[in-house]
Amino acid sequence: MKIVDNNEFGNEIKGGVTVVDFFATWCGPCKMIAPILEELSEEMKEKVNFIKVDVDKSVDLADEYHISSIPTVAIFKNNENVNQFVGFLPKEEIKRLIENTL
Repeated sequence: MKIVDNNEFGNEIKGGVTVVDFFATWCGPCKMIAPILEELSEEMKEKVNFIKVDVDKSVDLADEYHISSIPTVAIFKNNENVNQFVGFLPKEEIKRLIENTL
């Protein structure tokens, strides 16, 4: 999954469905959910864009989207945050949330 910063973020969420993993390198739960999101990014790559945002390096983005706990996974559709969750969820539940957005 591509790590993006403030400059790239707007272009990444512009069209279609994009899943954004707001994370930090020191965050244990972030490390637990990362492999699941990687798997889903491979399985759903034809329909969904997956990106990561390091909240320590992109503080402005974290503030703009009110990210107060991590990991926060946000689902954007055509530039709009339509769903998000905080913490760990099983793969099938994450996939269901994404598919409901398509």
